[in-house]
Amino acid sequence: MPAIEVFFDSSALVAGVISPTGAARALLVLAEAGRFRLIVSEQVIAETERALARKAPRALPLYRETLRATGLRIVRSPTPEVCAAHGDIIIAHAADVPIVVAAMKAGVDYLVTLNRRHFLDDPQVARRSGLRIGTPGDALHWLRERFAAEEDELHD
Repeated sequence: MPAIEVFFDSSALVAGVISPTGAARALLVLAEAGRFRLIVSEQVIAETERALARKAPRALPLYRETLRATGLRIVRSPTPEVCAAHGDIIIAHAADVPIVVAAMKAGVDYLVTLNRRHFLDDPQVARRSGLRIGTPGDALHWLRERFAAEEDELHD
């Protein structure tokens, strides 16, 4: 089992399935290869299904196969009470609090998102949550650094 766990929100998951290239797709390929474990919440699954059904219904079979191939772990979405207790994490958009709380509770290494407005453009979200949050490109960079460090340790 890979020691690295990466939480995808629905924006990253949709991008990875729809785009044949790009960092989100590369991350899904790495997850399929067992280089890290993909983590999502029940809410992410529901949001991604809805988005793909609306934007790219032909991608739904590929999406489902990709999820099976990655060996992902689906964590429960936090209760409204738990989210309310963490309501200060994303002040501008309460609907995204369950995503951050699910990632926090799962104890992941990274939270991957393309949501600039509510996650990436507010560095306080990462600070308040204690999570490392970035784009698929950021996560790919972080993983490459981690893989290189692990490789260096093996050769020392």
